Amino acid sequence: MISTIIIGLIAGWLAGLLMRGSGYGIIVDILLGLIGAVIGSWIFGALGIVVVGGIGYLAMATIGAIVLVGITHLLRHG
Repeated sequence: MISTIIIGLIAGWLAGLLMRGSGYGIIVDILLGLIGAVIGSWIFGALGIVVVGGIGYLAMATIGAIVLVGITHLLRHG
C-alpha cells in the first residue's frame, strides 16, 4: 500500500513536470499517479505489454498520468 502511494506520488510529480513544468501539489500528484497507474495498466494491457518490477510500474503509471493530464488539458482548453 505504501509503495503504491509512493509510486503514485512520483508518477504524478513526473507527469506534472513533463506536462506543465512543475508539480500540481502533493495531493493532486498522488491522485494523478494513482489514476494514471490504472489508465497506464489499461493502455499497456491493450497493447499486450507486460510490466515487471518497480521501474516498469513507475513508467506505466507515469505514462497513464501523462495521458490523463493531456486529456484534462484538451477538455479545459478546447
